Amino acid sequence: MKLNCDLGESFGAWTMGQDEQVMPYIDMANIACGFHASDPSIMTRTVSLALSHGVQIGAHPSYQDLAGFGRRSIHHTADEIRGLLWYQTGALEGICRAQGTTVEYVKPHGALNNDMMRSPDILTAVMEGVAAYRSGLPLMIPATLDAEHHRELAKRVGLPLIFEAFADRAYDDQGLLVSRIETGAVHDDPQVIVEQALSLANRGGIRSVSGKWLALPAQSLCVHGDNGHALAATRAIRSALSGQVNG
Repeated sequence: MKLNCDLGESFGAWTMGQDEQVMPYIDMANIACGFHASDPSIMTRTVSLALSHGVQIGAHPSYQDLAGFGRRSIHHTADEIRGLLWYQTGALEGICRAQGTTVEYVKPHGALNNDMMRSPDILTAVMEGVAAYRSGLPLMIPATLDAEHHRELAKRVGLPLIFEAFADRAYDDQGLLVSRIETGAVHDDPQVIVEQALSLANRGGIRSVSGKWLALPAQSLCVHGDNGHALAATRAIRSALSGQVNG
C-alpha cells in the first residue's frame, strides 16, 4: 500500500503544510499546479524535494480558485475541464522535464475531485482529458462502492486508474467523504488515522460514520498535507505498515 500526500500547496510568502518533513515518509506526492495553491518557484522546489527522496510525482489540478483553496465548486463545460487539466498538468510537466523527470499520474484536487465523483459528465470529461494528455498516464480517483463501474468507464478511453482512500477523512454510508463543513469530517487523532489506514490496507475497507461496512479497494492511502497532524500521522502509518511487512 503506497502513501500519498497533497504537497507544494504554499503560495508566495505563505507557507502551507510540512513538505520537507513529510516527504521522506511517502511514496507519491500530489503537487499543486497553481490554480488552488503554489507558484512556479514552489512547484520547482517541491519537484526537487520529491526527486531527492525517490517519490513519485503527480499533478494535482483544481478549479481556478486560489481564494477558496480549490474547495468551491465552479461550473465548467467539458471542454473547459479538459483545458484546465491540460494547462496545469503541462505546467508541472515542464518543471519536471527541466529536472529530468516527468509527471507520473494525475489526481484532481478539492471540489473538482468531489464533483467528478458525483457527476458522470464531469468524471467523463476528467477521464477524457487525462487520457488525451498522454497515453498510459494514470488518473488517481477515490475508491468508492462503484469502483467496478469506474474501471469500465476508464477502460473505454484506455485510462489506467489508481484508487485511493483517505486515512484522515470520515466517510458516509454511500462511501463518499463527509463534507468538511460537518463536525468530525477530518480526523485529527493520529491513532484514529492509523487504525483507519490499517483497516484499509488489511481488510479492504472501513466503517462509515454510522458504522456501515464500506468495501473500498484502495491502492494508495492519502494523508492531507494541510492537516496539522499530517507529519505525526504519516510517520505513524509508515511505521505501522512497515512493521507488518517486517514482522
